Amino acid sequence: MKLNSIGAASLLALSLVMISGCDQAEKSAQQLLGKASESAKQAIDETHKAAEQALSEATQGLIAPKEDEEEQRNTPETTSQET
Repeated sequence: MKLNSIGAASLLALSLVMISGCDQAEKSAQQLLGKASESAKQAIDETHKAAEQALSEATQGLIAPKEDEEEQRNTPETTSQET
């Protein structure tokens, strides 16, 4: 009878240790995924900048950067309407 209660207590203790270990592993995995996603985002941003630079050099300035396009859209155009 004592052996059964010792076994049950040991099983309960082992379960608690495993659950704690799983929580810690989950937190570590989340941190690792967060770092990986940040690194991927940085790589994408750097690649985008390099692609824009290469495109600008290849077209030798024929294509205006986005900022210039937005400024042109925001600048009111003068149109003459005669009646």
